[in-house]
Amino acid sequence: MLTIAQAKIFFGSIEENKTQQQERTSPFDGTVVSSAPVCDAEDTIKALQIAKNATKTAASTPLSQRILWLEDVAVKLAAQKEDFALMLAKEVAKPITFSRIEVERCVETIRLTAMELASLHGETIPTDIMPSGKKTLAYFRREPVGVVACITPFNFPLNLVAHKIAPALGAGNTVVLKPTPEAPMVAYMFAKLFVESEYAVKDALSVVYGDAEVGSTLVQSDIPRVISFTGSVPVGNIITKQAGIKKVSLELGGNAATYIDTSADLDVSAERCAFGAFYNSGQVCISLQRIYVNEAVYDNFAKLMAEETQKLKVGSPYEEDTFLGPLIDEESQKRANGWIASAIDEGAKALTGGTQGENIFLPTVMADVTDEMKIICEEVFAPIVSLVKVPSYEVAIEKMNNSPYGLQFSIFTNDLKLTQRFIDDAQCGGVVINDIPTLRFDVQPYGGSKLSGVGREGPKWALEEFTEVKSIVIC
Repeated sequence: MLTIAQAKIFFGSIEENKTQQQERTSPFDGTVVSSAPVCDAEDTIKALQIAKNATKTAASTPLSQRILWLEDVAVKLAAQKEDFALMLAKEVAKPITFSRIEVERCVETIRLTAMELASLHGETIPTDIMPSGKKTLAYFRREPVGVVACITPFNFPLNLVAHKIAPALGAGNTVVLKPTPEAPMVAYMFAKLFVESEYAVKDALSVVYGDAEVGSTLVQSDIPRVISFTGSVPVGNIITKQAGIKKVSLELGGNAATYIDTSADLDVSAERCAFGAFYNSGQVCISLQRIYVNEAVYDNFAKLMAEETQKLKVGSPYEEDTFLGPLIDEESQKRANGWIASAIDEGAKALTGGTQGENIFLPTVMADVTDEMKIICEEVFAPIVSLVKVPSYEVAIEKMNNSPYGLQFSIFTNDLKLTQRFIDDAQCGGVVINDIPTLRFDVQPYGGSKLSGVGREGPKWALEEFTEVKSIVIC
């Protein structure tokens, strides 16, 4: 474990110790793996004021320096990949292989942001286009908003931080970050790379640890001009009501679905669906939760899906070949057990899993699931996937769209016309053809419709979220 003396708080460019500390225990074996300061409203206000005072310096920092800053962090993070991966495995029990992948993606996210900064520009506007106008030199440009408050979740506690703070800092803003309480040391190690870089903008980044009190203080303050949040719908709803007049970017929940057409390659479909349903123990906003299968291939696909699921290794996050580790906490395990029990009572059956193995919830494929069951209506955030038999594509897409969520959907088909229809019909932020809805490339726009959120992530689109347009006319 890292010692308590190493768990500090960043107030801008200054590290401070706090007397009160909170220990973080491993979801896998319950051992203490790290500790973090316990922050309060006073700490949060201090961090916000430091960020506010640094806005002019940050905005006036040359773009070349900000790009070098991001590139420096990316290089140092890549060099420390194993240290970061091990801490991810310790704090959130992410299997070590996937922890390494998250670090690698984080490096790429930072580098993509540095590349996109070169395109952060405006354009000229022809003000004499209408008879009421006249010829001028008119244009717009993008400027930093000032202070950005970032609130991040536990499931990707490194890369999702990068998706917020790299574009925010790169655009010339200052940032106050509230990382997930479940991975405080990962956030500390990451922030340290930014703060200690030779290209760092002084006081541009602060980190405050905590939960509701810290979050509410950040959201309700008049200092931040943007609140960027990734998390649950209930918390997103609270943030929307508390924020007041400022930009709010919300990446919320999902209930990702796919359709298995009669023309699909069933072997490939089953293999990919098993990955998409159980990757990160199902703790992904775009984790595959609903699989609508054409009745003509339902039995065959269900058999293949069960077989692929049983191939996945469940166990210690420290072993190289482990695919699935424990859920983040005991409450999540109890909730998952409740989902299964409720579905079975309503007539569904478990083809695999459905039980708790030691301290790990086993990957579960539920069959004979119907629209009325709670397990298919809400986000489960656990290694559970439901199979639903449908007579046609038309019925499948209607059921897929009949959800309060609209993050990502997919389809497995070799019918080009059906692909084109699906792209038009799917009511969501992203569609995937012949792969799982869990597929995400960090260079793409990412976000949803309905209760899945407002705004988009991905470096190019995040830079737009964290800047404001200024219009200029020279007569």
